Amino acid sequence: MLRISALLLLLLTVVPLWARENSPTWIEVRSEHFTVVTNAGEKQGRHVIDQFERMRWVFQTMFPKMNVDPVSPIEVLALKSEKDFRALEPAAYLGKGKLNLAGYFLRAPDKNFIMLRLDANDADHPYATVYHEYTHLEIGDAIEWMPLWLNEGLAEFFQNTELEEKTARLGEPSPDDLLYLRQHQLIPLETLFRVDANSPYYHEEQKGSVFYAESWALTHLLETSDAMHHTNRLQTYVELVSQHQDPVAAAQKAFGDLGKLQEALQDYTSRASYQYFRLPTPPLNEGAFTVEAITEPQADAVRADFLAYNGRTGDARTILEGVLKADANNLQAHETMGYLAFREGNLGEAKKWYAEAVALDSQSFLAQYYFAALSLMDGTTDAQVEASLRTAIRLNPRFAPAYDALAGLYGRRRENLDEAHMLSVQAVSLEPANLNYRIDCANLLMEQERFDDSIRVLEAAKEVAKTPQQEEIVASRIGQVQLLQGEAEREKAQRAEIAATQGMVRVMKGTDAVSGGGSGDTALPQPKHPTETPHGKMLTFWGTIHGVTCSYPAVMELQVTGAKGKLDLYNNNYYKVEYSYSRAGATPEGELHPCQDLEGSKAEVEYFRTADKTVDGQIVAVMLVK
Repeated sequence: MLRISALLLLLLTVVPLWARENSPTWIEVRSEHFTVVTNAGEKQGRHVIDQFERMRWVFQTMFPKMNVDPVSPIEVLALKSEKDFRALEPAAYLGKGKLNLAGYFLRAPDKNFIMLRLDANDADHPYATVYHEYTHLEIGDAIEWMPLWLNEGLAEFFQNTELEEKTARLGEPSPDDLLYLRQHQLIPLETLFRVDANSPYYHEEQKGSVFYAESWALTHLLETSDAMHHTNRLQTYVELVSQHQDPVAAAQKAFGDLGKLQEALQDYTSRASYQYFRLPTPPLNEGAFTVEAITEPQADAVRADFLAYNGRTGDARTILEGVLKADANNLQAHETMGYLAFREGNLGEAKKWYAEAVALDSQSFLAQYYFAALSLMDGTTDAQVEASLRTAIRLNPRFAPAYDALAGLYGRRRENLDEAHMLSVQAVSLEPANLNYRIDCANLLMEQERFDDSIRVLEAAKEVAKTPQQEEIVASRIGQVQLLQGEAEREKAQRAEIAATQGMVRVMKGTDAVSGGGSGDTALPQPKHPTETPHGKMLTFWGTIHGVTCSYPAVMELQVTGAKGKLDLYNNNYYKVEYSYSRAGATPEGELHPCQDLEGSKAEVEYFRTADKTVDGQIVAVMLVK
């Protein structure tokens, strides 16, 4: 009995110690719009997510026409110490003399990360970094064309926001920025307007501080001046640079004499008082937040994902290997390993990782989408690929790439073309500035022989083209559709003429029977190989094209010789073959003439096997190596 009591006592003393040592130090806090992962405790996690929800409301109120919720998820890493922060900080900021960051915003095409250091010393505005980084997120797609000074100036403008119980005070002056500018020489405005992400003004500590402070001061001057005098100088500037005008030329048009603006800015930084905006705010319900403890491997997987996206791939891989040893079924680790393999160009390995994530019942729309997209790249068009794309759309109905990919899947199968068209239209409506989606939509219409509609889509795409190369791509595609349309119309006219001729022959012979090719009949020449709708697995072959022969009306036959042998391929309508170049943005110089221009070219040819065993297959696409 004494031994049992001693054992129970031992368990009572040992188990709590074990529990303390292994208790999770990371938590995940979720709201309707944000996810915060932190090692600073529940109170801090709730406070951070509360700040983001309040700032979201401010932006929604100030910019009612703007969609304040980005398509990609918003993940916030709120770290309790400088040591934790620097373990994840981008390599560009780790060198001596670089800015000592308290927060970092990372925007990728498919994710949004905000990293915060919660021990940063900022007593006046303890959550200034939260507001600053969230402003970057809300600026969203404008980051593509917005000059860096205005991007950072707006973030600095909103970072001084004070959120009280019922009021938000926006655009309060920054004492630190004003003090710094009064002690240092301003950057000339022409230089400020041209600062980009590669400029030392954006990275080096002293110059970086001048850049941020001056960007804030100029933005604050223009915002308050426009409000006081009922002018729209800043809005005019935004409209000009959004049209890709030179930032200095746009500033001269919108702001006038830059020398006078420089003097006004110098005077502005010497003022004793400044105006700001006041906005009433509704209370938020903290009870809507959910809090969950997460394990160290789960937290490490999130940290590794951030490292992978900010370019520290070696560190990310090291952490992920440890995560997978501890938890072989960790979904986030599988997805991030897939992302790393994809970045390195190892598409087979990337597909393997994403396939395993899908098999583990991933509820990540990105895992479902990337598995399907990689499958389409290797020619797989089976039901599993279709199911993953539909799952991605269900999980995130605003994710345009999944709609475009599913439309492309149906297009390759030559089935459900009406639904494919609607899916393509949805992709365009979600991302109207994406030129590729518009071209894909036009291709689907062309497959349905809706040539006029296809051309109308491409004409509208001209307005989206941003570079001369993109304009050439659209013009080339319009030319291809017009050629195909003309060929279809000629073929239709020839068939009508033959039918009429056959009718006259029958009348002359005094019979109503349909002739089967007697001496008096005329018929279109029949191709020697069958015309089949693409089916089965799409195959690819690298090599050099030679022996190109063409015959009426649009039959093309060729051979491809490569390291794996030789293929004999054909297509009975070379206008329906998709031609492209392997180098991004490369386009044919003028019109591509398959019968003349393919001979001797290196290419990857996509094809499928047909019932005719005298040849290797029917051509679907030709990608020329440039």
